[in-house]
Amino acid sequence: MDGLLRFAGIVDRISRFFAWIATWLVLLSCLISAGNAASRYLFSLSSNAWLEIQWQMFAGIFLLGAAHVLKMNEHVRVDLFYGSASPRRKLWIDIIGIPLFLFPSMAVLAWFSWSFFVTSFVSGERSANAGGLLFWPVKLLLPVGLGLLLLQGAAEFIKRIAALRAHDETLVAEYERPLQ
Repeated sequence: MDGLLRFAGIVDRISRFFAWIATWLVLLSCLISAGNAASRYLFSLSSNAWLEIQWQMFAGIFLLGAAHVLKMNEHVRVDLFYGSASPRRKLWIDIIGIPLFLFPSMAVLAWFSWSFFVTSFVSGERSANAGGLLFWPVKLLLPVGLGLLLLQGAAEFIKRIAALRAHDETLVAEYERPLQ
């Protein structure tokens, strides 16, 4: 189990790194948005590329940050049973839910998004707008982000099994609040 927990720790660091990139994309996107607005109103200069790069950055923010959100246990979930459950029951819900729902859905989406990216890359697909950008970089974010979610899901699954196996109520209670 120690080797699996080391693997989970490595995945946590990978997710944290991509969340750091997503954080910088937020700042960069805001600066581009402000710069584009200023150039449009002050100098009557604008480009579709500035608008397109913003939605591409939003995709990066969402897809590269999602694994870290899962790591922090801050993701959206249906709270019908989970919210009022004990810490141990929450672990069991996660242990059942991760392989039953997270793994299959992310694997299928990652599988289909890979061919979506490859088709775009091979064809050199770009926006039809004047000054538009290539599409393949943003389409690459789909399989990468979904792959990161799969990895983080595996790490969370391992950590929850370890918490149950430890028979330590303080470790089990850690999963009631966001994980660090």
